[in-house]
Amino acid sequence: MPEPLSQEMLRKMDAYWRAANYLSVGQIYLKDNPLLKRPLSIDDIKPRLLGHWGTTPGLNFIYLHLNRIICEHQANIMYVIGPGHGGPGIVANTFLEGSWSEIYPALQQDYEGLMRLFRQFSWPYGIPSHVAPEVPGSIHEGGELGYSLLHAYGAALDNPDLIVACVVGDGEAETGALATSWHSNKFINPVTDGAVLPILHLNGFKIANPTVLARITQEELESLMRGYGYNPHFITGDDPAVMHQQMAALMDTVYAEIRAIQSHARNNNDPGRPRWPMIVMRTPKGWTGPKEVDGKPVEGTWRAHQVPLDGLRQNPEHLKMLETWMKSYRPEELFDEQGHFRDEFAEVAPKGQLRMGMNPHANGGLLLKPLELPDFANYAVETPEPGEVDAEATRVLGGFLRDVMRANLKARNFRIFGPDETASNRLDAVYQVSGKRWDAAMEPNDTDLSVDGRVMEVLSEHMCEGWLEGYLLTGRHGFFSCYEAFIHIIDSMFNQHAKWLKVTRDLPWRKPIASLNYLLSSHVWRQDHNGFSHQDPGFIDYIANKKADIVRIYLPPDANTLLSVASHCLRSRHYVNLIVAGKQPAPVWLNMEDAIRHCTQGLGVWSWAGNHDEDPDVVMACAGDVPTLETLAAVSYLRSHLPELRVRVVNVVDLMTLQPVEEHPHGLPDEDFDRIFTKDKPVIFAFHGYPTLVHRLTYRRTNHDNIHVRGYKEEGTTTTPFDMCVRNDLDRFRLALDAVLRVPRMKDKAKAAVQAFTEKRQEHKLYVSRFGEDMPEVRDWRWSKEGSSAEKTSLDTGGDNA
Repeated sequence: MPEPLSQEMLRKMDAYWRAANYLSVGQIYLKDNPLLKRPLSIDDIKPRLLGHWGTTPGLNFIYLHLNRIICEHQANIMYVIGPGHGGPGIVANTFLEGSWSEIYPALQQDYEGLMRLFRQFSWPYGIPSHVAPEVPGSIHEGGELGYSLLHAYGAALDNPDLIVACVVGDGEAETGALATSWHSNKFINPVTDGAVLPILHLNGFKIANPTVLARITQEELESLMRGYGYNPHFITGDDPAVMHQQMAALMDTVYAEIRAIQSHARNNNDPGRPRWPMIVMRTPKGWTGPKEVDGKPVEGTWRAHQVPLDGLRQNPEHLKMLETWMKSYRPEELFDEQGHFRDEFAEVAPKGQLRMGMNPHANGGLLLKPLELPDFANYAVETPEPGEVDAEATRVLGGFLRDVMRANLKARNFRIFGPDETASNRLDAVYQVSGKRWDAAMEPNDTDLSVDGRVMEVLSEHMCEGWLEGYLLTGRHGFFSCYEAFIHIIDSMFNQHAKWLKVTRDLPWRKPIASLNYLLSSHVWRQDHNGFSHQDPGFIDYIANKKADIVRIYLPPDANTLLSVASHCLRSRHYVNLIVAGKQPAPVWLNMEDAIRHCTQGLGVWSWAGNHDEDPDVVMACAGDVPTLETLAAVSYLRSHLPELRVRVVNVVDLMTLQPVEEHPHGLPDEDFDRIFTKDKPVIFAFHGYPTLVHRLTYRRTNHDNIHVRGYKEEGTTTTPFDMCVRNDLDRFRLALDAVLRVPRMKDKAKAAVQAFTEKRQEHKLYVSRFGEDMPEVRDWRWSKEGSSAEKTSLDTGGDNA
């Protein structure tokens, strides 16, 4: 049987690989003398040696052989690199193929360009050591391991012509997120989606330990991958000539398998789940590097992971070993005197947008098309007066999202993601348009499953987040719904994505992508039935830590403001938008016209709720749906029982307006903040999350010392909805008492207030302990302009109980 590579092609491909390896080593070590035209000296070496060699030659090898498939078949292939610490290799390959010079004209393929290429790597004001956003063709930084395969599958969704080759490092394969990622093949439709080619790279070691998958038998590993539903192909070796031929043959085989699966599915309209191919490639860690250093083996061991030769300034012998190592790639054969990569080898790479460094899917903003959005005002909940009508805010939003999905079915560029909670979070109206994607077995009693569903549900927040990120990074739109307490599972994933957005914002060639939109429902104040384990509003704090030009946090108080916020977020670009909204029936405070105005401003005075806007004694502020309800109930009590107390009500929907405008683009100027919150009056602030965040956001404000925040303080359990507020001092009685106690001229009312509201709280505790539900006056409370209709308390007498 003839070998797939002619001797001439084998020679060229091996030269290309040697060039990529040479440039990779040069980036780690050299700041000068890039072609070794003179003997290496210590002055040629970087003062700090940073980077990872161990995985790099394997990544270069795979890149090369994907290039051949692209050239022979004009294939549309992306490269996702799980071991992103192999950054020097991907930089080297994009430089050799010309992508780097095209994007960064200062680094041409000549002697000066080579020197700048080496010098910029892991250098101040250069580029990072990982496959960072600065690297053409990348959508995956890989600094934190575990997400590569999820990003690859997210990229393949709705991209039927795209193949995403994804290298999974054997260290990365030990992470929880990656371990569950293998199941993504049950959610890929071969008719409408692209293909993912996982390449498990077994080089045997992590930083200082062996890897699990490299130390089990091939039989066991094959059984594992077959159990996941793949058709695994194995390649093992260290002889370059043999490995090139074997890898070329294997790439031909898996490419043919992918096309055969797609051809059958598309010609027969058969979306049935196929057994997709995958590759297990076992090569030495640090392949082609030093075999031994100081009497200790390096190649094929953990010692090759980062910098195999260090201490060059203290050990001249290591400097000689580095020169020998670099010369083993025979750079004089690869580059001419001017530093140009020789044409006969350069022609191995694809051209134009077929280059993996220039694949437009890896710069998704180039492909991004605006969503077709219906007018959200058409979904408004009619409310003649504030608080007169109740609605389930997220159910109302579900009707809007249903029609967003319907309007974009033809474009196939919008999906909803969530961990088995779309219906639980009241968004199930979307199933009227599209079911839940499912390409595994179905049973007669299954509901809303579809091989072409546009709702992505699986009980793994990691999978949903990773798919969505891959989908957004390749130029599409999405929406993630999750229980508030469990969004923390993907804290690190959000963190990495936010960093990606931050860096790409400053790269003009990277075009803005659609925003990452989170809806957190089933939130802390309405998880009374599930208890403490389901109660945690801390994701707000985590989001708020990020750069101000990246994050937005919204706490809409009702259904109509939620519609306005959601539509805005779906239109936005290059942000992370966090929306927190309840799913239980709750009052609708604003008609749609007022809701739009309020959301546009971000916060505002609710004149209809207070009784004295001009010169208040106290400002009652609130952010979040339950805090808003409790604040208005407290104000209602105050208006009824202490009408002489002048109250202003302020609601905050855009949390970042609390910051000064110098710190966040949505922040209020100081003069506006002082006008709304006053310069010297007490502010009782009922907040959805942990109280300290409001203090962090407002610490520079004139009146900060008078801002008193009530919020969640880790007093959770299984109880009634109102008891959650009481336990955390966010209830209406506590808020009303705070107002009385903080206003100096109400000093004569303080003793009576303490007694009256303490008695109300005690009455509540006795009632819920006896009946298991909230008191009727709490449960059935409605807002009215006249104030509370509850029976009078001792406050009405102006003194103690008789």
